[in-house]
Amino acid sequence: MGTSKLIDIGTLITVDPALHSGRPCLSGTGMTVHAIAARHQMGMTAEQILDQFPHLDLSRIHAALAYYFANRDRIDAELTADEDAAEAMAAKHPRGWRRQSA
Repeated sequence: MGTSKLIDIGTLITVDPALHSGRPCLSGTGMTVHAIAARHQMGMTAEQILDQFPHLDLSRIHAALAYYFANRDRIDAELTADEDAAEAMAAKHPRGWRRQSA
């Protein structure tokens, strides 16, 4: 068995007010805890999330899930607000966004 460096799990999630409106992210990535939580809500396991995003690692995915469970009410409310905003935008623009030519 090889020697491995111990990782402080508190370093796996970061919050930067300048990124993603200050939402918590998996450190070293642009992936938000909210994105991981949404996939978990769809029934995906950590391993399935990793299959979808192979640039991540299981330790960060599990840290995101732990953060989600510790802050579930808030994150669920924010995810619901995101869905409501997307639905309102879709209703306002039923044909979707079209790229305008230059």
